[in-house]
Amino acid sequence: MAVASLLLTISVYILLPVMPRWLMEEENFTPVEVGRSMGVFGLGLYLFGSCCSWLVQRYRRNVVCMWAIVTVIVNLILLLYIDTLRTTFVDFTIIMVHRFMLGATFGLAQMVLTSTLVIDTCESFQRTEANHSASWFSRFALSLGPLAGLIVSALYGFEGVVWSAVGCAVGALLLVKIVTFPFRTPEEGVKVVSLDRFFLTHGFILFVNLLLVTTVIGLLLSMPFEPLFYALMMGGFLMALLAQRFVFRDAELKSEIITGLFLLLAALAILLVAPASPVTPVFVGLSAGIIGSRFLLFFIKLSRHCQRGTSQSTYFLGWETGIALGLCLGYACFYEQPTTLIYTALGITAVALVLYHFFTHSWFLKHKNR
Repeated sequence: MAVASLLLTISVYILLPVMPRWLMEEENFTPVEVGRSMGVFGLGLYLFGSCCSWLVQRYRRNVVCMWAIVTVIVNLILLLYIDTLRTTFVDFTIIMVHRFMLGATFGLAQMVLTSTLVIDTCESFQRTEANHSASWFSRFALSLGPLAGLIVSALYGFEGVVWSAVGCAVGALLLVKIVTFPFRTPEEGVKVVSLDRFFLTHGFILFVNLLLVTTVIGLLLSMPFEPLFYALMMGGFLMALLAQRFVFRDAELKSEIITGLFLLLAALAILLVAPASPVTPVFVGLSAGIIGSRFLLFFIKLSRHCQRGTSQSTYFLGWETGIALGLCLGYACFYEQPTTLIYTALGITAVALVLYHFFTHSWFLKHKNR
């Protein structure tokens, strides 16, 4: 399930550094239109969320996930069809609808994966570790996806990137297919529309704080980095794993996110004065890994009985919405304005740091349930 989540996320992230360029160079879209198309993906994530609980109760949970992945594959294949229409420019509305539906189907597949399937494959005492591991696999896609996209694009063009995305999604589908899930009797009286397995309302403060951090990451993803940047970011993720194991194991609870935010500030400052420095992507990966892991555990600890799945979906939505928002702002407002983008990212990171230090952490300690 963790590898399926990784492959499914890569199938979406592999397009991030390539699709905007394709839209501008091949389809003649403006940076503002590209930004809107990147941002509408984040809105699509919420389309099926309120029906997620009803769907997994009404139908077999793994079947819901598989059909959602199939629709992701169909959406990706539609890009291949659009790419073949080289004699005419595609209508902007079609791209907006495509990105929205890609976000909707990806969101449903990942919410079912994280809120239900990963949890159901583990014993109760292993579920936190399972959530932690699965989220790390998805987080790796933040570097592996764009890295693969840039390499495949250089070798085989945009068509090769889309086929690679389709291949990753098919791999995720097959992995979900081979896992056996025992039949579970549907609960009675489940509402078609509800917040169960969708959004943890009393975790809204954590959601906003996480959203600010991932918006900064999204802003960075809108910049034209070389493949080496994403490879070094992966190194930062691996360092974050080691830091959690050896540095923050017995550290004060507050120190992890504070350290991560200072590392992100340092990465942005270095990027401002030395754009080619290899330290920046390492710090970005290190900070994203540290912050993401700790926020995930905070969401779990904030959830009440039988709300673990809801906390996972809320974390996923905060992470993905922030990245989509950052990409939207990066292209629509700061295209080819790297200095302004970095100053904006510094400001947002500072707000996230102040909010967490002076409010979010103490609020969490008062409201946690585990």
